[in-house]
Amino acid sequence: MTVIRQQDFIESIEDALQYISYYHPLDFIQALEVAYHKEQNQAAKDAIAQILINSRMSAEGHRPICQDTGIVTCFVKIGMDVKWDKTDLTVQQMVDEGTRRAYMNPDNPLRASIVADPAGLRKNTKDNTPAVVHIDLVPGHHVEVMIAAKGGGSENKTKMAMLNPSDSIVDWVLETLPKMGAGWCPPGMLGIGIGGTAEKAAVLAKESLMEPVDIQELLARGPQNAEEKLRLELYEKVNKLGIGAQGLGGLTTVVDVKIKSVPTHAASLPVVMIPNCAATRHVHFHLDGSGPADITPPKLEDWPQVTWELGSNVRRVNLDTVTPEDVQSWQAGETVLLSGKMLTGRDAAHKRIADMLNKGEGLPQGVDLKNKFIYYVGPVDAVRDEVVGPAGPTTATRMDKFTDMMLSQTGLLGMIGKSERGDQTVESIKQHKAVYLMAVGGAAYLVSKAIKKARVVAFADLGMEAIYEFEVEDMPVTVAVDSNGNNVHKQGPAIWKANIAELDAKLKA
Repeated sequence: MTVIRQQDFIESIEDALQYISYYHPLDFIQALEVAYHKEQNQAAKDAIAQILINSRMSAEGHRPICQDTGIVTCFVKIGMDVKWDKTDLTVQQMVDEGTRRAYMNPDNPLRASIVADPAGLRKNTKDNTPAVVHIDLVPGHHVEVMIAAKGGGSENKTKMAMLNPSDSIVDWVLETLPKMGAGWCPPGMLGIGIGGTAEKAAVLAKESLMEPVDIQELLARGPQNAEEKLRLELYEKVNKLGIGAQGLGGLTTVVDVKIKSVPTHAASLPVVMIPNCAATRHVHFHLDGSGPADITPPKLEDWPQVTWELGSNVRRVNLDTVTPEDVQSWQAGETVLLSGKMLTGRDAAHKRIADMLNKGEGLPQGVDLKNKFIYYVGPVDAVRDEVVGPAGPTTATRMDKFTDMMLSQTGLLGMIGKSERGDQTVESIKQHKAVYLMAVGGAAYLVSKAIKKARVVAFADLGMEAIYEFEVEDMPVTVAVDSNGNNVHKQGPAIWKANIAELDAKLKA
């Protein structure tokens, strides 16, 4: 019988979560490099380049890949011949203690995003606990752990269906995926769970995302069973949708499709699809009683030497002097470099502003949005000489219900976030002659280097959701919706879906 020390388990959880905060899985980076070299849409190619550059910077600097350092999901498989040295803590409590230590590490603090009382006060737990823990008792005398940090933008795009046994899973995926938008930060992976019951299918989908990226090997050797055939069919057909990196249109939307299945009722076909974003983060380790896990870091030379150069058509904008008339000349798809002061604000801040305006109280002291830009972001705390920690964009669609109010009542000129905006929001942007700019999701450490000053100006009690004032220099963004309502997230995928179909037709001719 193997004796596992609680302290070894807790230390291993802590080390693993620190590790995945700044190291992508190497197989995922290699898949992104393949996608980068293959990509023909320059906007999507530039986005992948920023993701790869950010990944290398994070690995070098030991700082988070993404500002959303995720909700911790942990699969623990405990051998039946394992004994713990102490029994005062449950496995859940041990995972939570390791999570607490990892997220409060003073050298690399991770953003605490977990809120308690989710249907009520939604108060931040301050240490990112509790984790979501799945425990299995299995044969053997080891403990196997698969642990991931899953960002909210991709987790929120989870889809589930109870299909009829005769329904096509492929048809459901191809119908559902375009409706998910780009808030899950493609290119990434799709995890699909099939069978069992609804909750079992969801766990299978999540667990499948812990598996290695191996679709190219599968393509080379060919499928050997129904699941592998389904993986290949979905990989090919999803990428032909033309959604592309960050939803800008392009050849690569997913770098792999993973599937896990179990038997199900004859009347049922439960299917769950969970995407993993460009900040895919997970690691596996074993404990055999000899001490904490030894997780070997990858070599920096294994990262691709990708560079990203701005073209000659870049527009430079001074946020301190920009006018409504200036904004009306910007065109969808254009690259803009922002310098000057902007305010930040996301879900909780927008809700408070809405409540204040509804009560006739006006904006909080120190917050003036007239002719200003607001950045949808919840940054990581700064360390050492940093002005701010990694500070990439959050999913803009969550702020859609507040946008018309913000544009009509505050004089706001523009917004910066990631992913698409809803049709009504695009119409409001057009009506108010405003603009929506897109920063690359999954490039948070890179983006933070453009932020030269940062201070909290309102709602400090909201933590990472407080309103900051950022002073930026040459922060790169793309005009995603211009003042005429032109929308790159509609135009790009439509164009590239047609381009891919045309390429296919030529190849078959």
